[in-house]
Formats: sequence, C-alpha cells, structure tokens
Amino acid sequence: MKIIISMIITFLMLFSLSACSENQEIPDSPENNVQEESSVSEENEQDISVLQMTAETLLKIAGEPVYGSVGGDWTAFGLARMDKESNSEWLETYYEKLEKYVADCSGVLDNRKYTEYSRTIIVLTAIGKDPANVGGYNLLIPLADFEQTIFQGMNGPAYALLALDSGNYEIPENTAGTTQATRELYIDYILSKESPNGGWGLAGGEGEIDITAMVLQALAKYREREEVSAAIDRALIFLSENQNDMGGYTAYGTDGSESVSQVIVALTELGISIDDERFVKNGRTLEDRLLDFMVEGEGFRHLIEEEPNVIATEQAFYALIALDRAEKGMPSLYSILE
Repeated sequence: MKIIISMIITFLMLFSLSACSENQEIPDSPENNVQEESSVSEENEQDISVLQMTAETLLKIAGEPVYGSVGGDWTAFGLARMDKESNSEWLETYYEKLEKYVADCSGVLDNRKYTEYSRTIIVLTAIGKDPANVGGYNLLIPLADFEQTIFQGMNGPAYALLALDSGNYEIPENTAGTTQATRELYIDYILSKESPNGGWGLAGGEGEIDITAMVLQALAKYREREEVSAAIDRALIFLSENQNDMGGYTAYGTDGSESVSQVIVALTELGISIDDERFVKNGRTLEDRLLDFMVEGEGFRHLIEEEPNVIATEQAFYALIALDRAEKGMPSLYSILE
C-alpha cells in the first residue's frame, strides 16, 4: 500500500489525468519506510541506441495516442523533443485526440488544477501547435489567474513558468476578477516558499527531491537574477547532500527512478554536467542510477523490485532525451524554440 501511495504522489506531481470534472485536493506527501535495495543492474551504457530502445518500448506499453497525463502528453512531449519529424504521424494523431478533447470540454480542462493547462501548453509547443487556438480555445488564458494557478501547490507556478517560457508566450489579460499573473509574481512566489533546507515542498514545509527538481527546471531561465541564482545554489546543495550512495534518491520513503529523472532534467536545464562531482557518489552518476531501473524491451521501473510501468518509463525517456541533447550541445529539453 505504501508503494502505491508513493506512485500516486508522483503521478499527482506530474498532473492529474482526470479533467472536465471536479478534482480532489492534493494529499500531503506520505511517510513511508525506506525500501531496501534488492538488485542492481549490470554496468549500463547510455547512447542513442538506449534512447531509441526506450522510445520503442514506451510506444509499445503506452499504446495508441491519447490525450492525458500518462501514456499521452508526456509521451508526445518526449517524441517531439527526440525527433519531431520522424514521429510526425504519431504526434498528429495525438493532436487530433487532444483537439477533440478540448472541444468536448468546451476549453475547460479542469476547474481547479491549472497544471492541466500548463502541461498541455508545453506539449503543444513541442509538437508545433498553437495553444492559443486549439479548436478555437485559448489555453493560455487560465494561467493569467494567479490565485488559481498557485492553488495546486508549488508545481502550479513552476509549470506555469515552464509553459509560458516554452513558447515565450505573453500572459493574456486575466478576466476572472482575481490577481493578474505575471512571470515576476510566479518567480517571487516560488522564492518565498523555499524551505529552510534549501529545497521546495509541494505544499511548503521541508524540501522534497522531485518538487525541488521541478522548481529548478522552471527557474533555470531566470538564473541571471541574483536572488534566483542564490536560491538555485542552495537547492543544488540540498540535492547533492541528499543523493544516496547508489547515485539516486530516497524520496517519499522509496528509492525510485522518477526522482532521478527529474534531477537529471533539472541539471541539464541549468547546464550542469551529469559528471559534476557534486552529483557523483561512489563513482556513480545519476545516469548510472537511472539505467539500473531499466528492463530491456520492457521499460523502466518505479522501484528496482517492481515491474516496469508507463509513468516511470515516460519520465526516464525524457530524462534520457535531456542527456542526449546536452551531450550533443543542443538546446535543453524545455528550450523548445531555441
């Protein structure tokens, strides 16, 4: 049961699948017992063949293109950032499903969780579609509502920034009668919620690995600001000090792959090498640890002792893409228009 709760938390942080309906509050992070390491894979090599294998495996286990957080949006995002042209047929089918979904919802993806809009905007930008006109609906408008966007927790403003910056979009006028959102407001809000240990938590309190990594991904484009740069430095210390001897992280009571994936993306967004000594433990990098969770031809596992699943595989997939882009000197995963 504890492992199931941990997976649900990871799922919620990457946005709920349900939309066009009322959603429940996000639960607090569970306190789980640390899982003992049950197995370690043989020495792995990350190259394009591993990335290609992961893409093919993900398509196999995710199935037909759908609009939704799991097996749809993040798969589409990864495929687009890996090779948009080669995956154009899959992506076009995905967009048709998304467009129909938006029309069926009359443009209201969710009444409360605005990360639904942020996630969709990021994917639309990656596949080359206009989020301001999806079946006649402008999906950027909800992110103009500051109060509603931050309602969901720290991933609300973090992913709002990622979405807005993915296409250098202007924030529309807020017609909801609440505070007009600006990038500065989102940044200031994030900085105000930094925990004493240098990280960020979903709902405040102690810093959490996954949330801290997601916040760093969002702040990366603003690191020239002195106060942002200082906060990033403190967060990197937090992430480095909490990295375990296997090169990964124990988060929410489990040593899972998704935390590793999120930190990899954060480092690549910041232009930090995977071989940076701060993130090498016992000679093992984050990349080494991520590949421990890979089962060839089946995908990535949440925990070493579990079977592969779509959530873990999706996150590992775009983490591998982030690494591949960094190694080739290409713009980072979220630098879509560069």
